[in-house]
Amino acid sequence: MEFEITYELIALLFAVAVLAGFIDAIAGGGGLLTIPALMWAGLPPTAALATNKLQACGGSFFASLYFVRKGMVKLGEMKLAIGCAFLGSALGTIAVQMVDTAFLETLLPFLILAIGGYFLFSKKISEEDRHRVMTPTLFGFTAAFGVGLYDGFFGPGTGSFFALAFVSLAGFGLAKATAHAKVLNFSTNIASLIFFAIGGKVFWLLGGIMLIGQAIGATLGSKMVVTKGTKIIKPLVVTMSIAMSVKLLSNQYDLLFWL
Repeated sequence: MEFEITYELIALLFAVAVLAGFIDAIAGGGGLLTIPALMWAGLPPTAALATNKLQACGGSFFASLYFVRKGMVKLGEMKLAIGCAFLGSALGTIAVQMVDTAFLETLLPFLILAIGGYFLFSKKISEEDRHRVMTPTLFGFTAAFGVGLYDGFFGPGTGSFFALAFVSLAGFGLAKATAHAKVLNFSTNIASLIFFAIGGKVFWLLGGIMLIGQAIGATLGSKMVVTKGTKIIKPLVVTMSIAMSVKLLSNQYDLLFWL
């Protein structure tokens, strides 16, 4: 990978990472900003995806840390889900190197759009916890593992999928679901990063710079989740779901959008 690292490039990627970290902590979808920025900087697609996982680890870690410190997440109650998400992501990262992802690429924009619709119209979305559909054990082996597998295999919208699972299956209020989703997303990011690193795909310098920016943005975004809750999470999840769907469809069909 041969390209020039300038102060201007560093400043730009840092700023993008701050904004992406802020958005990601609240609604997910920060990769819509960071992956194109890394490719614009000159990284090949695989290296951009791998380096994005490094900087995403920073955002998801500091967001998780903030939520844990605020008492919104009790790690002792999440051990199984964290382990299942990690294992799923590791297997997904291995599998993506061996199978055709064309079908998932076709289906994914509509799945993410459906998530946005759910958050927009569902009466279950509130700050209050509701009836739990699954036990924590079943949730870990199904939802946490399944979304983790998806994150390692493909990735876009993982935070939204985790949040949806916590709201619809675990009965969590939206702010609580967002906090728990970020913890599982950190687990899947770490697992995927490990396997990308083994393959020598991570560009550590740029990823490290962006990691710092992600940490700042994620901390600010996490504070918004705690103080604003549904008022900010719900519209931003809907907006990011639409943006991710449009982006994925434009990539798939080579359409030209004004975005």
